[in-house]
Amino acid sequence: MFDNLNFDTNKLLLLLAVTAIFLLVLVAVLFIWITRLSQKYNRFMMGKDAKSLEASLGTSLAKLDKILVSDMQRTKRVEEVAGKLKSSYQKVGIVKYDAFKEMGGKLSFALALLNANDDGFVLNVMHSREACYTYIKEIIKGESYITLGDEEKEALEKAINQE
Repeated sequence: MFDNLNFDTNKLLLLLAVTAIFLLVLVAVLFIWITRLSQKYNRFMMGKDAKSLEASLGTSLAKLDKILVSDMQRTKRVEEVAGKLKSSYQKVGIVKYDAFKEMGGKLSFALALLNANDDGFVLNVMHSREACYTYIKEIIKGESYITLGDEEKEALEKAINQE
């Protein structure tokens, strides 16, 4: 039959043999792939039936809901703490000096304490042989409405420039 069509039967047989071998290899690879997938599925479903799997999912979802509620509570608490932190004193500037030039050791100092809005106070403590004087000046938005001494200004600038 193929003699009339001018086909080389040897080449046709070779082509069919190569195709058959290719298909056998493909079947073997697919068989291995399906076997591994089946093993993974069996491991996943081991000890579980539809009802127990549904219960496990329900338990997991309930735990997730509790975690979400807990996370919202913690987020709210962190926001509260952050709000309170803005009003706490977090910037400090201090300058030590000799107020009366009579004693060594620079026992006098100016201390500036400010919050995040640069509100706070400057505390000036002047020490001499006879007495110790303490003054406090209110700071609002980095400014004092009472005249500041040089040391107080320096302490305030240190505090304001602190990040």
